[in-house]
Amino acid sequence: MPTSDASTTDAAKSAPTGGVQSLERAFDLLERMADAGGEVGLSELSASSGLPLPTIHRLMRTLVACGYVRQQPNRRYALGPRLIRLGESASRLLGTWARPYLARLVEETGETANMALLDGDEVVYVAQVPSKHSMRMFTEVGRRVLPHSTGVGKALLAYTPAEEVRALLGRTGMPAATEKTLTTPEGFLDALEDVRQAGYAVDDNEQEIGVRCLAVSVPESPTAAAISISGPAGRVTEAATEKIVPILQQVARELSVALASSGHSA
Repeated sequence: MPTSDASTTDAAKSAPTGGVQSLERAFDLLERMADAGGEVGLSELSASSGLPLPTIHRLMRTLVACGYVRQQPNRRYALGPRLIRLGESASRLLGTWARPYLARLVEETGETANMALLDGDEVVYVAQVPSKHSMRMFTEVGRRVLPHSTGVGKALLAYTPAEEVRALLGRTGMPAATEKTLTTPEGFLDALEDVRQAGYAVDDNEQEIGVRCLAVSVPESPTAAAISISGPAGRVTEAATEKIVPILQQVARELSVALASSGHSA
């Protein structure tokens, strides 16, 4: 735990927003660690945050004592295991908050609506509202898939630097779920360029034969998120795509606003 010499005065200071400054600084350091890949040195944190080393060291000691950060044998600091439980709970809540928006997608498009997040190298589905059609798509909430064969995976990775995408694909491999699955990094990177140009992603029989999926990312989401609709290829046609994509994009924008505003309530 931190010593009392400076921590009490630091904790007592109020930030301009009315929060406790030491708390805001601690959360800022955790976010900077996440942005840096989860492991950093004190000097890197000092350079990126502008805080003096003694202040960072004091905050990190507290985070280590609480289990939210751990110190590695090389003296660098890594995000700790207690954050996993928080993240899993937050992911479930994110899916809960999204359900009314997914329900709107179902009402307006007639097809099953999903929300997915990027968790490490995998896509995880956190919410779904099923279509009312007797023939409909079903993806179990909590299911994990590789990004290269899904519309949501393409939407989530569309603006990731190419070298990072290649590294991810190198770790996961690119197994073929169907004969239409993209199985080369070049093919997948070309597909990501199509997403950037069109503003939406398509899974055209790539995860399951007979199924098409349309997906868009949720702009400025607190964590990388995408929403999608999926249905039989005979219903999710090119003509249907022209009608569905604007609805997807509008709902994604509205969900983005809702997620942003939820963090500012008293």
